[in-house]
Amino acid sequence: MGQSWLTWVLFNAYVLLMLALDLGVFHRKTHSVSIREALIWSTVWILQSMVFNVGIWHFLGSEKALQFLTGYVIEKSLSVDNLFVFLLVFSYFNVKPHIQHKVLFWGVLGALIMRATLIALGATLIARFHWVMYIFGGFLVLTGVRMLFEKEPEIEPEKNPIVRIVRKLFPMTPNYHGDAFLVRVDGKRLATPLVVVVAVVEVTDLVFAVDSIPAIFSITTDAFIVYTSNVFAIMGLRSLYFALAGVIDMFRFLNVGLALVLSFVGVKMLIVEWYKIPTWAALSAVGLMLSLAVVFSLLFPEGKGEADEGDEANGGDEANGGDEANGGDEANGGDEANGGGEASEGEEQGDKA
Repeated sequence: MGQSWLTWVLFNAYVLLMLALDLGVFHRKTHSVSIREALIWSTVWILQSMVFNVGIWHFLGSEKALQFLTGYVIEKSLSVDNLFVFLLVFSYFNVKPHIQHKVLFWGVLGALIMRATLIALGATLIARFHWVMYIFGGFLVLTGVRMLFEKEPEIEPEKNPIVRIVRKLFPMTPNYHGDAFLVRVDGKRLATPLVVVVAVVEVTDLVFAVDSIPAIFSITTDAFIVYTSNVFAIMGLRSLYFALAGVIDMFRFLNVGLALVLSFVGVKMLIVEWYKIPTWAALSAVGLMLSLAVVFSLLFPEGKGEADEGDEANGGDEANGGDEANGGDEANGGDEANGGGEASEGEEQGDKA
C-alpha cells in the first residue's frame, strides 16, 4: 500500500533540512574531514536510520520495518564499492582533502534525484509488468557472477565521455580556484575542474544504482521503503568515505561478498513465484556473507606471506618491467597519475585559447 503524498513531502523536507544543515551550518567552512569527525557523522546517520526504522515499525508494522532494514543494509554495503571509485577519482583529478566533502555533497544531492527517478520508473514497471522482476533478477545474477570471476576494470576518468562533454559545454579554467565551481575571469564566467569531478561522481553513482536499486526491489516493491532505505544509505556515504578512506584496501574480499549478495538477491527474485524467501532470512544471509567477507579480509590480508612472495616470484619482470612498461604512463603521463587537474591543463588551456 502506497503512502500518502503528505508522508512523501514530510520525508523529503526532512532530507532537505538535513542537507542544508550539513552544508550551511556544520560544514560551512571548507576543511579536511578528520576520521573522528567522519565516525561521529557516520554514527549520526546510522542512528537516524534506526530511529526512522522504529517509526516504520510503529506506524507500518514489523514486516515493513524488516524490509527497510534489509534494504538499508544491502544498499549500504553495495555503496561501499563507490568509495573505491571516489578514491581513484579524487587522486586522478588531484582534489585536495579539504574540498572533497563539498564535491561529495553535490554528488550525493544529484544521486538522490537520479535514484528517486530510477525507483519511480522501476516501481511503475514492476506494477504494470510483473515479468520485469525476472529481468532484474537475471541481471543481478549476471552482475554478481561477473564481479566474482572477472577482473575489475581500471577506472580511466580521462576516457569517460562525460568528461569530454562537460569540457566542451563549459569554458573551463586550467586550475582549481579553491572550492569554487564557477569563477569570473576577465569578465567571463568560467567553470573550474571541480565541475568535471562532480560530473564523474554523478555518473559513477548512476552506474552503481543500476545494480543496487533492483537489489532492493528483490526485498520489497513498496516504493516508499525502497526510496527511504536508499536515501538513508546514500546520505551517510560521505562520512563513510572519510572514515574508511585510509583503510578500505584492507577489505580485499569485500567484492566477493558483494558479488554473492547480488547473486543471492537475484536468485530470490527469480524464484519468487515458487518460493518466497522470508525477509528475515534474506537479511540474515546478506549479513552473513558480508561478515565473512570482512573476517576473511582481516584474517588473510593482502601483501603478506605467500601473497607477497607470489607477486614477487611471478612479477619479477612485471614488478620491474611493469615500471618500465608503464613507464610511458608514469614518465609521459606522470601528471595524469598524480592528478587529472594537472594532466588536463594542456587540454583546458587549449580549449580556453
